[in-house]
Amino acid sequence: MGQNDLMGTAEDFADQFLRVTKQYLPHVARLCLISTFLEDGIRMWFQWSEQRDYIDTTWNCGYLLASSFVFLNLLGQLTGCILVLSRNFVQYACFGLFGIIALQTIAYSILWDLKFLMRFSRTSWAQL
Repeated sequence: MGQNDLMGTAEDFADQFLRVTKQYLPHVARLCLISTFLEDGIRMWFQWSEQRDYIDTTWNCGYLLASSFVFLNLLGQLTGCILVLSRNFVQYACFGLFGIIALQTIAYSILWDLKFLMRFSRTSWAQL
């Protein structure tokens, strides 16, 4: 079996594989892109009290405001994920997820965390 026969067999297999999986690949790609938001939303659901207590302790904002923040965060992430996966209002869902990132950056004081910024800076320079 020569190299041309092997390449032909590989191409036939790839064509057959793509024909079968073609309709599922966009959904899998979208799931991979939003997986972080989905995981964070689900984790927030299961760690509701810890998240609420952290926000309340950090910002001294009270039980109601901390609960509202966690609920907004949870709802924003899961709703954005559902809209992206269902291909409805994708642009607005992406803007909403970006807003959640901005909100978390401020609320969890990530923007001023020197350790986080140094890690981000090191990663950014390594990619250049």
